[in-house]
Amino acid sequence: MALAAADTYVVVLALTDMMAGVGVGIESLQRGTPIISGFLLGYIAVLPLIGRLSDLVDRRRILIWCLVVFVVGSAVTAAAVELPVMVGGRFLQGLGGGGLVPATLALVADLWPRGRRGMPLGVVGAVQELGSVLGPLLGALVLAVAGWREIFWLNVVLGLLALLGVVLIRTPTPTPTPDRAPRVVAPTPDRASRVVAPDPDRASRVLGPGATGRRAGWVTGWGTGAAYLLTVLAAALWTLALWAPQALTTSVELGLPFVPLDPDSGSRVATPVGLAAAAVTLLLALVTLPRWLPLLLRADLLGAALVAVALGSLVLTFSTADPETEVLGPWGVWLLPLGAASAVVFVLRQRLAAAPLVPRGVVRRRVWPALVVSLLVGAAIVAVVVDVPLLSRLTQGTDETDAALVLVRFLVAVPVGALLGGWLLRRVGPALVAAPGLALAAVSILAMARWERASLDDLVGTTLALAGAGLGVGLAIAPVNDAALADAREDGHGTVSSLVVVARMVGMVVGLALLTALGLRRFHVEVGSLADPTDTDALLDAAVVQVQTVLTGAGYAAALAAVVALALGRRPVGAFRADAPGS
Repeated sequence: MALAAADTYVVVLALTDMMAGVGVGIESLQRGTPIISGFLLGYIAVLPLIGRLSDLVDRRRILIWCLVVFVVGSAVTAAAVELPVMVGGRFLQGLGGGGLVPATLALVADLWPRGRRGMPLGVVGAVQELGSVLGPLLGALVLAVAGWREIFWLNVVLGLLALLGVVLIRTPTPTPTPDRAPRVVAPTPDRASRVVAPDPDRASRVLGPGATGRRAGWVTGWGTGAAYLLTVLAAALWTLALWAPQALTTSVELGLPFVPLDPDSGSRVATPVGLAAAAVTLLLALVTLPRWLPLLLRADLLGAALVAVALGSLVLTFSTADPETEVLGPWGVWLLPLGAASAVVFVLRQRLAAAPLVPRGVVRRRVWPALVVSLLVGAAIVAVVVDVPLLSRLTQGTDETDAALVLVRFLVAVPVGALLGGWLLRRVGPALVAAPGLALAAVSILAMARWERASLDDLVGTTLALAGAGLGVGLAIAPVNDAALADAREDGHGTVSSLVVVARMVGMVVGLALLTALGLRRFHVEVGSLADPTDTDALLDAAVVQVQTVLTGAGYAAALAAVVALALGRRPVGAFRADAPGS
């Protein structure tokens, strides 16, 4: 999770170099935004599906496959020499990295009983936020000694080590203790049994009702061998296509498969070897279709597609906008209605489908305030992360690297708060940890909203405000997850965990756009009232007012989150019964 979180921010310093590596100049900065939005799209859009899948199959398998996808995405990004390939690699990175989060949070719910999850959830939150701190620093360190491609090759190495660890480490089944009743996991219509025992009905579980043992043997025998062979062949062909080794491409005898079909584009994918790789990949998907399609259908593939369209439209609308000039991206006029229509159809499907993507009764009681708090905290965090460095660049003339370092005091305090919040949950209820923490964050962010042009020169004052905001936000991480998992159904931990993450990410994407819109409106009002619109100092003051407006909105969002957090429960989670009315 630390690796995936670091990858979210690792491109902050390397973005311009990455654009140059695929032939996009700094003058076309808008064309490079899909490098960021592609990652966000993969991270957010498929989270509900992955969360649901982690409730239907062994969560360890979800971790393994998400790490595989993350490693593949990192390798594709590192090898990319054209923008569409790089965006595709970043999408795969987001898909794999985002899928790790709900599976890990759900594992905590599996391995620790209600009332004892606080500290493990605090550790998970701290590690994830620590990755956010290390991401830019890791990128800067690699860039100091190598190029941007080495950042993603390092991701490949670290991802493979993490994958090896997940494969080798065998977690034993938790032993029931006197204060923890044994949990009986019985098969239900909307949940696969997690009983680790020989499964005589494996054919029907994998291939669908009515499958015979003979057909299952065909799939697990010849089909498995063919899948392995096609996987190796596809990997080899894609490696050749994206790598395009000079010894082959310049050879008269061997270079023909690497000649682009469109000479003007110079694409390495639109070549005979690239098309062969795509064909083998399609054949691999068809051969393995009986293995994965029934599971996806059982997880409600149609509902997941509707959610992906709705969330994807939201992400692309706001993340592709230029925050200095617009709120909606260039396709927002078309994407927002499409996303709204998809959301309406999804809600109807949730009511009518026999086995919907979000099982009925999974989102209940304290899950609702947890989702609202996560949404508001996302908006508060992104405002601090974006506008504090912006203020540094405006008032101190620092470059992007030095401006990002201003945030270290905030980012370091978040994991500290997450650990402290998890520890406090052993003694008090989630509301008594999250609400004061978010109140501290609100006061600290509102103090930042009063910063003037010379305020960042005050090291003590800025450190107290940044550290207070980070500590307060961190304190809320474990309580939100603990309350949500405590009231979720046993067969819905993965789903609820994914929804909490989605709420936070949506809060970040939409919150940044809305708060920036308010800031820009205030900026234009200030500029319009100037006697001399060319006065540099006056324009700088107007830009500072814009930042103050955004931070003020973020402070109010944190304050509202503190109020909502009171609904998370004042008693420790272990004092509640899952089925108690009003718990």
